[in-house]
Amino acid sequence: MTERIYMSSPDVGQLEEDALVRALRSGWIAPLGPEVDAFEGEVAERVGVAHGVALSSGTAALHLGLLTLGVKPGDVVLTSTMTFAATANAIVYTGAEPYFIDADLQTGNMSAELLREALSELRAAGERIAAVVPVDLLGKAVDYTRILAIAEEFEVPVLSDAAESLGATHAGRAAGSFGHASVLSFNGNKVMTTSGGGMLLTDDADFATHVRYLATQARQPVVHYEHTDIGYNYRMSNLLAALGRAQLSRLDEMIARRRQVRDLYKELFASVDGVEVFGTRDDEFDNVWLTSILVDSEVTGWAPKDLSTELAKDNIESRPLWKPMHLQPIFAEARGRISGASEALFQSGVTLPSGSALTPEQRERVVSRVRDFLGSAA
Repeated sequence: MTERIYMSSPDVGQLEEDALVRALRSGWIAPLGPEVDAFEGEVAERVGVAHGVALSSGTAALHLGLLTLGVKPGDVVLTSTMTFAATANAIVYTGAEPYFIDADLQTGNMSAELLREALSELRAAGERIAAVVPVDLLGKAVDYTRILAIAEEFEVPVLSDAAESLGATHAGRAAGSFGHASVLSFNGNKVMTTSGGGMLLTDDADFATHVRYLATQARQPVVHYEHTDIGYNYRMSNLLAALGRAQLSRLDEMIARRRQVRDLYKELFASVDGVEVFGTRDDEFDNVWLTSILVDSEVTGWAPKDLSTELAKDNIESRPLWKPMHLQPIFAEARGRISGASEALFQSGVTLPSGSALTPEQRERVVSRVRDFLGSAA
C-alpha cells in the first residue's frame, strides 16, 4: 500500500530530538521542571499575556479555566456548536449545562447576533450564565471585538478556546490573548505540538495561581499531604515542554508552509464552479491550521464524500468539518440558539491534508489525485 498522507501530522526533526535529549540528560523526567517554566514564559511572551500554565491537554486547560471562573453545577455556559467535543465535555465536567450557539457561514465561528439573542433570553428567564466559551475554528480567531463587547454588556466572563489558533490574530492582537483567560492545545495534529499538552493563558496572576494549584492535586503548602479542595493531575511533563520549546521556535516557519499548502488548494479549485476554499476572506490573520473546501453539490454534481472516497483509495486522509455539538447523540437534549449554519457547513465541507510536514512529493500526490477526480467528475 502507498504511504499514508495525513491531514496534519506532527512536524518534528533534529531540533526537537536535541531538545528531548537535553531534557532527559538534565534529570528532570517527572512533571514540572525548568523546561516547563521556560515554555510557559515563552508562550506567554509570544501571545502577549503575563502568565502561562502548561497542562496535560487543552481539555484540562478548559476544565480548570471554567472551575477557576467559578462555574458550578446548575450554571449555563454558552459555547460554539461548531467545535470538537472537548469544549462541551469540559463544561459538563464542571456540572454546568452547555448551551450551543450556531456559527456564521463565513468563518464557522460563533455568531455574535445569536449570542446576544441567547444571553438576552437566558437572562430574562433568570438563569445563571457563568461563562461564554467561543471557539476559534480551524485556526481563525473569533470576532472578539463583538463577542467581548456583548459578554461585557451582560457581565459574563469569556474563556477563549484558542486550541486551534496559536499564531493567528484578530484586530492586531494574538489569538490566546482574549477574554479573562484563553486555552491552547498542543495535541499531535495542531499547528505545533508537545505530543499531548495544552496551556492556559491569562493576565490575571491570581487566576494562574489557582489553575496551578488545582492542576497539582490541590496540595496545600505543607510538608505532609494536605488537601482542602478536589484537585487534578493535569500538569505538563518537563520532557514535553522541551519538545514544545523547539516547536515554538519554528512556529512561524511551520505556519508559512501551511499557507503554501492552502495556496495550492486555492489555485487548484479556482476554476471549479461550486467549490470554494473555506474561510479565506482574512487569510493573513489565520494560522491556516487546516484547509477545508465547501462543495455545492447541486453545481458540481458530486458531494464531499465522493472526493473523500477517491482520496482514500490512494491512502490520503480527509474528513468532514466538525459535526456540530447539537447533532451529537450525547447532546441531543441540549439547548441552543441554532440557525442551521453549522449543519450546512458540516454537510458541504471537507478538510484536506494541510500539515507543514507534507513533503513536495506528498503535496503533488494529493493535488494529482484531486485533479484526476475533478476530471472524471466533469
